Amino acid sequence: MVGDADDDSPEHLMARAQICVHCHADPELAEDLNLTVVRPAEAYLKSVHAVAVKAGRRGAVCSDCHDPHRTLPPNDPRSSIWPAAVPQTCGQCHKEIFEKFERSVHGKALARGMRDAPTCTDCHGEHRILSHLEADSPVYSTNIPTETCGRCHSDTRLVERHGLKTTNWSTFQDSFHGLALRAGQVAAANCASCHGVHDVLPPSDPRSSVNPANLAKTCAHCHPGARERFAVGPVHVSAVLEKTGLEHWIRVVYLWLIAVVIGGMFLHNAVDFVRKANSPPPHYPDDMPSTVRMPRVLRWQHRLVMISFPVLAYSGFALTSPESWWAAPLLHWETTYATRGIVHRIAAVILVVALAWHIGGLVISARQRGYMNGIGWGWADLRHFLRMIAYYLGLRGERPGSGKFSYIEKAEYWAFLWGSVLMAVTGLPLWFENATLRYFPKWLTDVATTIHFYEAVLATLAILVWHLYWVIFDPDVYPMDRSWWTGHAPPAREAERRGDDSDAAREEESPDS
Repeated sequence: MVGDADDDSPEHLMARAQICVHCHADPELAEDLNLTVVRPAEAYLKSVHAVAVKAGRRGAVCSDCHDPHRTLPPNDPRSSIWPAAVPQTCGQCHKEIFEKFERSVHGKALARGMRDAPTCTDCHGEHRILSHLEADSPVYSTNIPTETCGRCHSDTRLVERHGLKTTNWSTFQDSFHGLALRAGQVAAANCASCHGVHDVLPPSDPRSSVNPANLAKTCAHCHPGARERFAVGPVHVSAVLEKTGLEHWIRVVYLWLIAVVIGGMFLHNAVDFVRKANSPPPHYPDDMPSTVRMPRVLRWQHRLVMISFPVLAYSGFALTSPESWWAAPLLHWETTYATRGIVHRIAAVILVVALAWHIGGLVISARQRGYMNGIGWGWADLRHFLRMIAYYLGLRGERPGSGKFSYIEKAEYWAFLWGSVLMAVTGLPLWFENATLRYFPKWLTDVATTIHFYEAVLATLAILVWHLYWVIFDPDVYPMDRSWWTGHAPPAREAERRGDDSDAAREEESPDS
């Protein structure tokens, strides 16, 4: 008999496979025999085993897994492909991996007769077993959370049946690593990066890579220099799902703040719009002065913000919603470059430069300080607000004057300064996460992430609801207040500044500092 090495031998490995293919690739025969697996031979020919055989290397063929003289259905406990027997069948070639699997939580559960415990084929597939480097493989890095681990750990009935945490999978998906994987970043940590591949052990086991004593070492594989404090704090945690902890209360406060502030802005602007829509068109005298509302330096600072803020909002929300259709343009190169993060950080630098330029100008330029004189809050702003409410409700006939800066402008200015500083402070730990996690506990980055996200939501809604109304949709300036380009105030703004109120004139003479 000719040996296996002879290509012409019927005992050659590929010849053995072709013998099975002859029948199992016939769909009519499969239907007649009521075979449960569709086109197994076709799937096998695409597997790593078939590729190895074609290349002249030793690879598994059909007869290695299915006894050709005692072929039994997979639901027969005597079969070599009975779920509990699959590890031993694969272990004939993968002995070292089989030994690791036997020690794992999955292997022990399978040995105890737990039918839900995963076997080799549950993770790698049955006939079409692909390399973990192929994007179509269920054990490809970006597919592991969904196609492999997620199949069981996202199944609510299964995890409850076995006393597992129902939130572990969902919280990972929404974490920094999960979001990166969902966008196609293959270098991001997946479930196996932390828990292991075949040797998954419970956290209580001292040998486990996720044992509290070993977490710092595990994280250090990707985050060089991680110390013991790196692992302090829970890992699979979500402010949305957990009802205690600092993150939860930050989220609660922000949700109420967003509802009250944005709701109040919308109501205020709606009342303003209705009042103006029901009033006769304003008439401005021919000699209405055209004052400089924004000097050149402030216009350039504003332009930088106009460029950077929309890009920040777009790229930032694309980071948290990688599957959204509107995020698709930034995900095109994501498998090679962290496009969203790069764009987000460039925009952040531009905004911070504009902010530093503005604050620095206030410190060193007496002229700029003079222009901004009156931007501070005072009791006059409360009086103006109450008189405006009376005007909106029809309790006052004429619109009150605001003085140099109205409460509308002051609210936006100080909210922008505060929000920009807060976003920069919370963004830095997320940008330089390795340095942060080296010297600070993990909960700091969790809190920074929560604040950064909800402050971004608040800021974006404020721009859409408040700022865009006053510079575009306000009937008095529609289609646009062009002072950001020309520097000169439109007649409507000049009229609002003066109004019919004598307090406005007095405020111009002695503005708040």
